[in-house]
Amino acid sequence: MTDTVLAYLAGDALVGIVAFQVVVLLVVLSNALLLTRPGRSRDDAEAPLVSLLVPARNEEANIGACVRSLLAQAYPHLEVLVLDDRSEDGTRAILEGERACDGRLGILTGEEPPTGWTGKNWACHRLSLAATGDVLLFADADTVFVDPDAVGGIVGALEASRADLLSGLPRQRLGTVGEALIVPLLYWALFSFTPLGLARVWRRAPIARAVGQLMAFRRSAYDAVGGHASIAASIVDDIELARRVAATGLVWRLLDATTLVECRMYRSGREAADGFTRNVFAAFGHAILPFAFVWGWLTYAVLVPVVVAGLHLALPGRVPIDSGMLLAAIALSLLHWTCTYARLRLPLWPALTYPLTFAAFLAVAVRSFVVGVRRRATWKGRPVERPPTRWI
Repeated sequence: MTDTVLAYLAGDALVGIVAFQVVVLLVVLSNALLLTRPGRSRDDAEAPLVSLLVPARNEEANIGACVRSLLAQAYPHLEVLVLDDRSEDGTRAILEGERACDGRLGILTGEEPPTGWTGKNWACHRLSLAATGDVLLFADADTVFVDPDAVGGIVGALEASRADLLSGLPRQRLGTVGEALIVPLLYWALFSFTPLGLARVWRRAPIARAVGQLMAFRRSAYDAVGGHASIAASIVDDIELARRVAATGLVWRLLDATTLVECRMYRSGREAADGFTRNVFAAFGHAILPFAFVWGWLTYAVLVPVVVAGLHLALPGRVPIDSGMLLAAIALSLLHWTCTYARLRLPLWPALTYPLTFAAFLAVAVRSFVVGVRRRATWKGRPVERPPTRWI
């Protein structure tokens, strides 16, 4: 029985895996070409008013650099609003200090979210009510707009692409080995399994995606889909809003913002694991079978060729292999991982060690499932209400 399984894994299984890897590589290469580029910076009198909106809770390590980068933008028509979401650290004092230096900064005081709301969605909703702009640009407090023309480039791309929602992919700053192993896999998954070409021809494509670190809405589109009030309880607000935009027949696009904005999501591998534990199962709508199928298949497709190669070396003569197929499977994996990481300006060594990278994130995904089934989670000191799990 064992020999039969080994023979299958070393033979027919590799054929299917290679076919899958070819499809993934084609998606990655097409996405590398189709990812929206920054547009020309607007500096004329008719440029739309942009409301830069930042929810901040316990962000004393990040908020100063974020706010200074927003106030340094060259865009001519801009309002900057930050909501201090009942922070328990020095966030408010830092904001008050920045406002003393530049009175253009508007500070809102947070309120405890009502029943049925997550803290971030409530904060973003309140920011949207206070905003007066034609474009609502939501940014996380851990982002830094490194290019003074970043807002102009985002607005130019929003107008050139005729998008209703333009979500940017900032450059991820990774300070530790744990961060480098875990954080970029978010981009790998998004870039490998979101065929942007399909979204160009099928406006209601269910593959709509967004990254909450940077989301620019036309105000009319934000209001049309109901804004954050329409997804009040969602843990993955970015994905849910993108899906609502697509379901309404509006246009969404992903922007290469790696030269405009940088973000350090977490300060350690442990923080990264805790953050993604909150989100991974939620991204599947807490549906058990789709989650199990996707992660089961990815584990099979990513790790089987490596396991087969290891067994062939450890058990000489016991595991006969199709060496051509095995090399093709591993080479294709290396190629689409490194293409994704290089295109998005991520460090390449985690891509070259992709089995380790994938295994690290797989552990996070399993933990996310366990926590989700138990419906126990907290984020920044608040309990996170999770909807009941379902099978499909």
